[in-house]
Amino acid sequence: MNNVSPLPFHLKGVTLSRGGKQVLKDITTSFAADPPKTVIIGPNGAGKSLLLQLCHGLIPADHGVIEWSNNHDRDALSKSQAMVFQRPVLFRRSVIANVILALKIAGFSKSERRDRANLALKKTGLNRHAATPARSLSFGEQQRLALARALAVEPRVLFLDEPTASLDPAAAHLVEGLIEEATTDGVKIIMTCHDLNQARRLADEIIFMHRGRIKERANADRFFASPQNDLAQAFIRGELLWWRRQSIFNDVRDDDDRVACGTRNNRGEC
Repeated sequence: MNNVSPLPFHLKGVTLSRGGKQVLKDITTSFAADPPKTVIIGPNGAGKSLLLQLCHGLIPADHGVIEWSNNHDRDALSKSQAMVFQRPVLFRRSVIANVILALKIAGFSKSERRDRANLALKKTGLNRHAATPARSLSFGEQQRLALARALAVEPRVLFLDEPTASLDPAAAHLVEGLIEEATTDGVKIIMTCHDLNQARRLADEIIFMHRGRIKERANADRFFASPQNDLAQAFIRGELLWWRRQSIFNDVRDDDDRVACGTRNNRGEC
C-alpha cells in the first residue's frame, strides 16, 4: 500500500455553485482513517456525488479549502486515493489491460504490473475474463473491474459513488464483500448510497445531507436508532423530502450533474 497517507483531510467552508445555484453550502468537516467506512446518504439533489468529486479533486470549490495531510506532495496525494463511479468508465482494451494501465499510471514498475493485475482480478472473481474486452462484460462485472482497477493501485482512500445502484442482489453482494475486504487492508472508504439497508450493513458512520448541507453526522448504529435531525428522521422513515423542501436543483438530480469521468491524471477511477 502507498506509504504516504493523505489522512486526515479537512474541508473548511467549502461551497460550490452550478447554474447560478449554490449546491454545496459551507461544508466544514474532516475525514480520518477511523472509522473505516463512512457512508453518505440523503435524497436526490442533496449534493452527495458532487461532494465526492470535489474531495477527489475532479472539480474545484468556489470558496473554501480542502487540506490533505502531506498535500505538499501532489504526486503522492494523487496516487494515494481512487474513485469508482456509479457507471463504470472502462478503456477500450482487455480486462487485464485496463488494470495494467492503471498500475502504469500509478508508477508501478513493469515487472510487477501483471502480477498485481492478476491478483486484483482474482480477488474480484474476474481472472477468467482477463483477455476479454472490458466493455463486453456484464454491468456487474464491469463494476467489479472498476473496483479491481482502483484497488490494484493500493489507495489509502477510496471514494465510491453508489457502486451497487444498478446491480442485481448477487452482484451487489459481491461488491459489498470487496468493500469489506478493502477496509481490512487499511483502505478508508467514503461512499454514497441510496439503499438504507446497504448503509445499515456497511456503514461505521453516517453523513446525512440535504440541499447541499451536512445535516447530521453520527455513528451508524446511533444514527439509525435515533437520528437527531428532523429531516434525517423523515428520510429513514421513507418520506419524500422533496415534497417538503425543494432540491438544490430545480429538476436536476445530483447524479445528472456529474462531470465526465476523469481524475487529476485523466485515468478513470484510479
